Amino acid sequence: MDNYLILERLDRLEKLLTANKKVLTFEETCDYTGISRSYLYKLTAAGNIPHSKPNGKLIFFERKKIVRWLLQNERDYVQEI
Repeated sequence: MDNYLILERLDRLEKLLTANKKVLTFEETCDYTGISRSYLYKLTAAGNIPHSKPNGKLIFFERKKIVRWLLQNERDYVQEI
């Protein structure tokens, strides 16, 4: 098995593990949402995304709150109207 396939499988396994966690790290949140590191940092600095800083340095995110935040401002699509 070549290195590319191994890395691809590891990446998929890592994402599956992250999907089951209730609390995500900064990096895991970037991977989970697809938001870039710089934009996620801007969102946390401005207080525009729910997060916790229990010791004042590391940033954590509750997955349930992140999903709720991602789905805010839902729009009706044409078929519903």
